[in-house]
Amino acid sequence: MREMPVHTITDAIANLCIEINHQMQPDMLAALERARSKEESPLGRHVLDQILENARVAREAWYPICQDTGQAVIFLDIGQEVHLTGGALGDAVQEGVRRGYAEGYLRNSVVANPLRRENTGDNTPAIVYYEIVPGNRVQIGMIAKGAGCDNMSRLEMLTPAGGADAMETFIVETVERAGPNTSPPVVVGVGLGGTFEKAALLAKRALLRPVGAPHPDPEMARLETRLVERINALGIGPAGFGGRITALAVHVEGHATHIASFPVAVNLDCHSHRAKSIEL
Repeated sequence: MREMPVHTITDAIANLCIEINHQMQPDMLAALERARSKEESPLGRHVLDQILENARVAREAWYPICQDTGQAVIFLDIGQEVHLTGGALGDAVQEGVRRGYAEGYLRNSVVANPLRRENTGDNTPAIVYYEIVPGNRVQIGMIAKGAGCDNMSRLEMLTPAGGADAMETFIVETVERAGPNTSPPVVVGVGLGGTFEKAALLAKRALLRPVGAPHPDPEMARLETRLVERINALGIGPAGFGGRITALAVHVEGHATHIASFPVAVNLDCHSHRAKSIEL
């Protein structure tokens, strides 16, 4: 059994909040560079140049990549051989977000109640998902999720009779309906199967994969490639000004589901795509 004080997790989450809001990760930078080399529209190339320049300035001058510094979404995969000590894990996670957003001078965007809309003043509570996994390590994945892209995400309970065609059409139409509102080029997370809520969770978690890394299942990888091609054929382009590159990547995750169900969820992330995973 490995003992781990919860303040270790607090420190790690505080650092993640600051880092991902100021430093675009190498996988996302590489995806934008690839997009720049493929984009045929002069205006689209100009937009991508501005996005890359913004990322450079943010990194070198230590400014937030975007004024919407997001709501913290945390995935904790906790090894079953880890014994967490020194306090409550949930409190430690929230303290990490509270510290990170304060020490990073990041915008507080969370309201305590969706009806009354009072700002909590410290960007907590974060959205936290826990999973117990084998081993003696803790993996922390974080996404700083802006509202513009999350607001355009969708979930549909398709019928199995609709098959793959209905599923692909729904995914592509979701991106098309979103248009420029997601600040493209986007990263598209897709969840297939499970139940109503599981599909949405799969789609959100899919955004933690390295941008453009194919699914290990060849059939899923082919689906991802096909969806990228169909989405980019829409012509929405960078910032919605038209062009070849609307999606940098599509990441699909699947799960077993009921014989009478075919849940499909699409979670969109903008060109800032602030996400990172670490292991403790």
